[in-house]
Amino acid sequence: MDFTEDLLRQLKTKKLAQSVCWKPEVDSTNTWAKQAGREALLRGDDSLDGALFAAGCQTGGKGRFGRVWTSPAGENLYMTLLLLRPGVKPENASQLTLVMGLAVAQAANEILEASGCSRRAGIKWPNDVVVSGRKICGILTEMQIKEEKAEAILIGVGINVNQKEFPPELLDKATSLSLQIGEEQSLTRTAARTLEYFEKDYEQFCETQDLSRLREDYERLLLNKDQQVRIQEKDREYCAVAKGITDTGELLVEEETGTVRKIFSGEVSVRGLYSYV
Repeated sequence: MDFTEDLLRQLKTKKLAQSVCWKPEVDSTNTWAKQAGREALLRGDDSLDGALFAAGCQTGGKGRFGRVWTSPAGENLYMTLLLLRPGVKPENASQLTLVMGLAVAQAANEILEASGCSRRAGIKWPNDVVVSGRKICGILTEMQIKEEKAEAILIGVGINVNQKEFPPELLDKATSLSLQIGEEQSLTRTAARTLEYFEKDYEQFCETQDLSRLREDYERLLLNKDQQVRIQEKDREYCAVAKGITDTGELLVEEETGTVRKIFSGEVSVRGLYSYV
C-alpha cells in the first residue's frame, strides 16, 4: 500500500488533506506546494485548498532562519499543508506555526502513550516539538499575499519518525519517535494524527483569529514555562523567566527587575540556561 492510499485510509479529517499529492523526492515540499497553489489560483481553481503535499525525501528542505533541515529518504515525514484563500489575516498567519507545533506535540503524545512509552512531548517556544530534551519536529510557515489578503498559506512540517542516526552537530539536539519508543513507527499514522489535531486546533484559531482558545493547551505543553531562559537578541543577551504566551503567540518573560516583556519569535533565539531547552 502506498503512502497516499494508506494515509487516506486512516485519516479522519473533515476537510484537510482530502487531496494528497506524493513524490518520492522533491527539493522542498513547501516549494512544490507553493508552485501548485500559484497555478491553481491562476486557474481560479480552489480544489487544492487543504491539500497535503508529501515526499519521501527532500533535497533542499529548510527551517527557521533559513537553516537546512536534514531529510534522509524514507525515514521521516516531510509534508506541507496548502491553504488557499483561507480568510486568515496576513498579520495573524505566523501564529499558525504555533498551532501546528501544538498539533504535532498532541499527536506525538498520543503515539508515545499508545506505545507504552512514559516520555512525553513538549513545546520549546515558539514551535519546536521536543522529547527528552531533543527536537523531533521543524515547522516553516510561508504566505503569499495579493491585495493585502492571504492568497495562500503553506505550513511545512518535518517530523523525525524513524531516523536512527544524526549528523554530529545534531546528536545532542535531535531525536526521533522511534528512538524514544524503541521501535519503528508508522509514517502515515503519524501524519494522520497530526492532521486531525491540526484541523481541530485550526478551527478554534479561525473563530478568533488568534490563540486565545488554544493558549491553555499550548501552555500546558510549554517546556519553557516558569523556567529560566537565555534570550539572545541582536545587540544583547540576558536571562529571564518564561511566564507563558500572549493570545497572539509572543513569549512573556519576567526580568529580574520584575518587568514583564513580550518576545517576538522572528527577532530572537530562546534557549535554556544549560541546554537546548
